[in-house]
Amino acid sequence: MLETNAYRIRPATTEDVRPALEMKLQAWREAYAQLRDASFFDFHAAELEGQVTWWERGLAAGAGFFVAERADGRIIGLAGGTPVIDEDRDAGVEVELGMIYVLQEYYGTGLGEHLLQTLLGQGDALVWVVEGNDRAAAFFAKHGFAPDGTSEELVGSWAGLREQRLVRRRG
Repeated sequence: MLETNAYRIRPATTEDVRPALEMKLQAWREAYAQLRDASFFDFHAAELEGQVTWWERGLAAGAGFFVAERADGRIIGLAGGTPVIDEDRDAGVEVELGMIYVLQEYYGTGLGEHLLQTLLGQGDALVWVVEGNDRAAAFFAKHGFAPDGTSEELVGSWAGLREQRLVRRRG
């Protein structure tokens, strides 16, 4: 567990799932406002209950999931990772960074870096980043991730966007 005067990072518990999902939706509003309209965020807010159940099952199955919280218990960041899926084995890494989000008020504070370090250390990994999310692309480049030429069109509520795969190989 990492602690600073401003926040601490710890493994998530089932009690964290709902507030973490609410925080993630707020982080999406801040990060993707220029890429999605209000109906996108309304749709995902309405899907929250189903997501709570899914995430609780993931935690019970041993998913790597960390939260950052202030002293008052408010969740201000999160990060989670899983083993790569079969379709991504060609990347040559074993871990996918499935998510890392911090609230906008914590941009530039080092919180994202602390979450990344807590989850991955210096290890190899991949992450998918929505094209047009320049802040995220710059963050990952700073931490050794680079595009490997793989991208895909998104579907469902994300339709109309592409994401690219970034890979970090420390060798």
